[in-house]
Amino acid sequence: MKQIEVTILGQSYVLACPDGGEPALMQAVSQVDREMTAIRDAGRVRARERIAVLSALNLAYQLAERPVLAADAVVVEPQALADAIARIDQAIGEDGQLI
Repeated sequence: MKQIEVTILGQSYVLACPDGGEPALMQAVSQVDREMTAIRDAGRVRARERIAVLSALNLAYQLAERPVLAADAVVVEPQALADAIARIDQAIGEDGQLI
């Protein structure tokens, strides 16, 4: 795992990054920096900690509101699902059949 130095809201941070994860980490850093800068520049909040919390909430809300893309969906084969249900049914016994 390598160490990468980044700057967010004018402050330097050294972050651990898995091999091959640099592009995703840099994109995340850029997004956090933009969000924090926008909140600071709006002029109502000055404390770095409050800016960080508000940024985290805004980014989490944006993520929660994002529609699920087909590429993000998990595909489960019908037979694999039936097999898993059968194993669960067998494990919990006759009294608590799942289906």
